[in-house]
Amino acid sequence: MAARKPLIAGNWKMFGRSADLGEIAALAETIGPASGVVDVLICPTATYIAAAAEQVRGKTILIGAQDCSAIADDSARTGEISAAMLADAGARCIIVGHSERRTLHGETSDLVRRKAEAALAAGVTPIICVGETQAEREAGRVAEIVGLQVRESVPEQGANIVVAYEPVWAIGGTRTPTLPEIAEVHTLIRRVLAERFGDQANAIRILYGGSVGPKNAAEIFSVEGVDGALVGRASLKAADFAAIILAHPAAS
Repeated sequence: MAARKPLIAGNWKMFGRSADLGEIAALAETIGPASGVVDVLICPTATYIAAAAEQVRGKTILIGAQDCSAIADDSARTGEISAAMLADAGARCIIVGHSERRTLHGETSDLVRRKAEAALAAGVTPIICVGETQAEREAGRVAEIVGLQVRESVPEQGANIVVAYEPVWAIGGTRTPTLPEIAEVHTLIRRVLAERFGDQANAIRILYGGSVGPKNAAEIFSVEGVDGALVGRASLKAADFAAIILAHPAAS
């Protein structure tokens, strides 16, 4: 089968203003033809998705969202934003189940699965996040926790999904798992996906996230089974994010 095309996604979280959208145009200019061999995605906060989509008009950079409602249809849900609305604004992907949503908002894997299903119903690719806490790693429960999250968070439909492994303890800091530890969890995720989807699991991209930056991107991308990255604050500035993207072997 054809090789999986790398995906490098930037999650702007609750950072940035309209003036910062110029970084997207600068990114497109900086990475040049690399955006043709690597899928590049920027996920600003929902208020800027439409404007960001205008920034990439005629370019190969994709725009995504950071979350969506689990309700697929129009509904009386004050403050919620449906996947269909995000798609209408220009989102091509939606991050669901990020550890900050699971931890700070109490989102369960069942809710994450329903959000992923809503994204698929809207024709949008869900990026489904999974990962263990420091305490769970120290207790030797990585395979148990991550395996269960994959089984419970991933919809029955295996086409057009992405999984992101983000160890909770590595997000927003300076620590990352060792390269063998990253490889071990990515292999685990692929195996769990194969239990449900068989050979179709080989087409699902699995990203690594958690303190990815220009200094460590190349070695992370060298790990077998890592199909790209989900990058946090380092994606806010075109120069930093471009350095990560251009560190991928496919872009060289």
